[in-house]
Amino acid sequence: MSRSVRTGRSPLRSVGLHATLIVASLIAVGPILWVLLSSFKPGYAVQSSEISLVEDPTLANYAYVLGETRFLRWFGNSVLVAAFTMLFGIFLAATTGYAVSRFNFPGRRPLMTVFLVTQMFPVAILIVPIYMIMARFGLINTPASLIIANLTIAVPFCAWMLKGYFDSIPTALDEAAAIDGCGPFGIFWRIVLPLARPALAVTGFYAFLTAWGEVAYASAFIQEDRNFTLAYGLQQFVPQFNPQWEYLTSAAVLVTIPAGLVFLYAQRHLVSGLTGGGTKG
Repeated sequence: MSRSVRTGRSPLRSVGLHATLIVASLIAVGPILWVLLSSFKPGYAVQSSEISLVEDPTLANYAYVLGETRFLRWFGNSVLVAAFTMLFGIFLAATTGYAVSRFNFPGRRPLMTVFLVTQMFPVAILIVPIYMIMARFGLINTPASLIIANLTIAVPFCAWMLKGYFDSIPTALDEAAAIDGCGPFGIFWRIVLPLARPALAVTGFYAFLTAWGEVAYASAFIQEDRNFTLAYGLQQFVPQFNPQWEYLTSAAVLVTIPAGLVFLYAQRHLVSGLTGGGTKG
């Protein structure tokens, strides 16, 4: 029995569905493939109007980016900001989500509502008040300012997601652990957190990407190019006149590697973490 018959889908409809999926895949992959191929082309070939896969392939673009620019310095700054945003984001979101999921205390519902409301404001509006706070504490032009600013984006969303996942873990486990002598923190650390590893992987991945690709706060808070992050430092390759697309594309390829590694580490938990957090409110 053919697959179309088994699924109840006519051959014409099946062809249309697959054609749509192929076109959508080409649209999604096309820009990424163009960036990857352009990173191996010399400058004149990237700016040429003729369409070609790879013309005069070279690794000179990567050598220039890695050896003649501050790319590695910016890379270190981005790793520092993204790593601490992820660690602090997971800690704050997990403790907040667990407290809201398990305990009744005054302001419990308003707290989550405030988290939701903060996600409705665009970054452009939040930059000015956060900049004034950072300036008051002398944090302008430091990685700490970016970590704190990124946490204002990551923590509310992650707290909501983890709260939903914690709701899906039976409270009977908490009660059994309490009978065995576990305190509230012991239950959280030894019982609940190990069961919530898929959700923690998702929130960690989200917090990492939030910090890794953030540009708006970096452009406002960082004033010296030695403190740039990668996402903001890449603008150095595309000035108003004479943009260097060949260097920008090679740098863009290098930028995706750490994010890809984090994704590969967390991908086995992504589906279960997203669905687990999305089925409870």
